[in-house]
Amino acid sequence: MRSYPPARLGPDADDYHGEHVGDPYRWLETTEDPEVAGWIKAQNEVTESFLAAVPAREAIRTRLTELWDYPKYGVPFERGGRWFQTRNPGLAAQPVLYVMDAPDAGGRPLLDPNALSEDGTTALAEINVSGDGTLLAYATSAMGSDWQTWRVRDVTTGADLDDVIQWSKFCEAAWRKDGSGFYYSAIEPAAAGTEYLAANLSPRIFFHRIGTQQRDDELVFGAPEPGWIPYAEVSDDGRYLVISIERGSTENQVHVLDLEDPQAGLRALVPDFACKAIVVTNLGMTFYLLTDHEAERQRLVAVDLAAPGRPNWREIIPEAGETLAEAYFFGGSFVCHYLRDAHSVLRVHALDGALVRDIPVPGIASLGGSSVSRQGIEGRPGSNLVHFQIVSFTESGALWSHELPTGQTKLVRPSSARIDPSAFITEQVYAPSADGTPVPMFVTRRRDLAASGDVPVLLYAYGGFDVPLTPSFSALRAAWLDRGGLLAVANLRGGGEYGKAWHEAGMLDRKQDVFDDFCGCARWLAASGWSRPGRIAIMGGSNGGLLVGACLTQRPELFGACVAEVGVFDMLRFHKFTIGWAWTSELGDPDDPEQYRWLRAYSPLHNVRAGTRYPPTLLLTGDHDDRVVPGHSLKFAATLQSAQSGDAPILLRVETGAGHGAGKPTGKAIAAGTDVLAFLESVLVPARR
Repeated sequence: MRSYPPARLGPDADDYHGEHVGDPYRWLETTEDPEVAGWIKAQNEVTESFLAAVPAREAIRTRLTELWDYPKYGVPFERGGRWFQTRNPGLAAQPVLYVMDAPDAGGRPLLDPNALSEDGTTALAEINVSGDGTLLAYATSAMGSDWQTWRVRDVTTGADLDDVIQWSKFCEAAWRKDGSGFYYSAIEPAAAGTEYLAANLSPRIFFHRIGTQQRDDELVFGAPEPGWIPYAEVSDDGRYLVISIERGSTENQVHVLDLEDPQAGLRALVPDFACKAIVVTNLGMTFYLLTDHEAERQRLVAVDLAAPGRPNWREIIPEAGETLAEAYFFGGSFVCHYLRDAHSVLRVHALDGALVRDIPVPGIASLGGSSVSRQGIEGRPGSNLVHFQIVSFTESGALWSHELPTGQTKLVRPSSARIDPSAFITEQVYAPSADGTPVPMFVTRRRDLAASGDVPVLLYAYGGFDVPLTPSFSALRAAWLDRGGLLAVANLRGGGEYGKAWHEAGMLDRKQDVFDDFCGCARWLAASGWSRPGRIAIMGGSNGGLLVGACLTQRPELFGACVAEVGVFDMLRFHKFTIGWAWTSELGDPDDPEQYRWLRAYSPLHNVRAGTRYPPTLLLTGDHDDRVVPGHSLKFAATLQSAQSGDAPILLRVETGAGHGAGKPTGKAIAAGTDVLAFLESVLVPARR
């Protein structure tokens, strides 16, 4: 048995619909308490002591740093004749925003977040440029927090204006066409000392006029019901303010305000939560929506604002065999991003929906979103030029351009990471789940790797919130492959790869099927001739951390190691902190007697069993994570350490000055990646002699 920092047992307990449930480590939720801070410090010391003894740790750090050190370019975008792009030469803490005269020009730095903090923990969270290209609204976040502070910069001079907006979260700046100001979302300020724990209720939409104080901003929309989350955008033609209201992970309402006649008030384009509906563009009073209404894998419809009822919706692009993940209006055409078995297909459709052509996407790859929340494809309604980025498990991000009139596609900038994609192979296999459902899984390996039955495997998944898990590049994964490991990425139920039914098959009372899918993938890998349970590690973050925690507590014998980052582990209290209340439509509400039973049945924290031999486990979180609060990981670590009957380590790594993951500076990311790889190399059962 290992020695861990002692964690006292507190008296906290709750009555859940007649069931008494103890919560002895609730005191660990208050991370700023000196006692908790001391316990975290002691845990970090234990973890560092273990990792420092791993012989390969420094070699891993050196190789991971080499693989991380490559130029990273965001997808260029244009506003008012000026072009903008994020760039990182390799190892800078944060990417820098450049402004250029052309998409391939050298340009000049417009905003360097590396100058905003000494340790690189102040990051650009959002960037939105006015339509004429003269003003930049940018949001910064500190130490990984979701809280945003907005400022405005003059693009010509590079100087900031006096405008400052605080207490914003989960929004962009939606500029008015005349550049007079922008719409944004804000939340009531949290009480001092509760900024990273208190529930973020009732976000509201405001209009900020340039040159004024935030206290004078105009309230545009306040949700009439709790649990509604509004988002604002301005239509392509600048005439309408579009407010989309989410209630849960997918379904939403859509309302529009005619900015030429604001006194007329909001008009409902989609009045209820019966479907998902995303505004792609508008031509006059005709709005084009991407929707799953009567289309499991989504379609594009035209809706007349004067007669918006669903019976009047006109189909433009019908549902296809692939999932229509995104649609854009560029150069008078619809550029559609489909997912075919979880990898990308790009198609151009005419305004009437007719197929014009496919845009070639090489191999098993996907559109890669670049830094600072930019999407993986950029264009403008009035421009025929489209730029997009392609990534894969071994391609770090190739930039391409496409001319809509000619159909010419060319490579603008190849991937530049120090890994040879031709030395690796990616295949897609299907693993049976417990109920027989075939679960798709990408398997990537070196071409010269032999199926010895002892190959170390890193199995990664997410499985929730309608989020598709597509091929993507990371230096950590590249280092794993480079050192002879096999990478498996599974597309579990609950994700967005295969449409509405696939998502709904892994939510609420069907969440257990997601865990069964993941375990089915592990069993397939163990039976495939490539590996065995002692050599298979599972990894996931956030909702994927919940996935790892549930599988760890349900089927510990299937895995050689478990790594969970910023995971949701306490399924009875997740809704009491920050934005957790918004997840109840996906996961269930513990305050509801029936839904409590679903959650209690798999809650990782409440299904740890004393005397069980759990596999080696590494839990990672950040002290400023205000999305999935660190108390989840702290309580789960204390509970696992107390229950562990074997010698396998249960380690907790708490990053200081870090949050849920977005905006983490390069140095911290490399340090965390090094420790994950060193941990796995140390604890996975050695190959048989």
